Amino acid sequence: MVTRGFSSGRKPPTDTDARIPPGQYLEQGFPVLSAGPTPRVRTEDWSFTLKHGPRPIKKWSWTEFNALPLTKMTRDIHCVTAWTKFDTAWQGVLVDDFLADAGIEPPSPFTLALSFDGYATNVPTKDLTAGKAMVALLYEGKPITPDHGGPARLLVPHLYFWKSAKWLNGLQFTERDEPGFWELRGYHIYGDPWREQRYTGDP
Repeated sequence: MVTRGFSSGRKPPTDTDARIPPGQYLEQGFPVLSAGPTPRVRTEDWSFTLKHGPRPIKKWSWTEFNALPLTKMTRDIHCVTAWTKFDTAWQGVLVDDFLADAGIEPPSPFTLALSFDGYATNVPTKDLTAGKAMVALLYEGKPITPDHGGPARLLVPHLYFWKSAKWLNGLQFTERDEPGFWELRGYHIYGDPWREQRYTGDP
């Protein structure tokens, strides 16, 4: 028996509901969004440089980088434009693993991700380590296409996807939290989808 006035009519949340951050909708495709034209970077021309401030620490060629330990990561991703895509499957090199190959511990609390097209985005270093982030080389078992950031992109799935910089060519450790391309244009300095940190002034 249901007593009038004591039934909300709401369905209990499903597992799908629990996986979608506030203000997001579930996307079955994979929309392509970029700040500018898509660069075409050949793997023969690709390199990845780790820097502390302006000082290079180590540089890898495509062949050298692909020789590092590869890890598979399947995660939900969340775009600031409000779509969420479930169970995206990536393979690449964990940030922890190329730091180990360079023989260093993270030297500063902040990091800038740098791209071939001049794009940059800031991420606290602690959000890149302890298995949280990778430089992705494959998507669903295949090379990442240029429109999705290939040949290599950063993957930081627990933050809004603009933090997962496309066409990555380096990480630069910084002493302060330096805003990148979108952060300078009004996007949130951190970008946690579960707190809806889309724009400057959001909590």
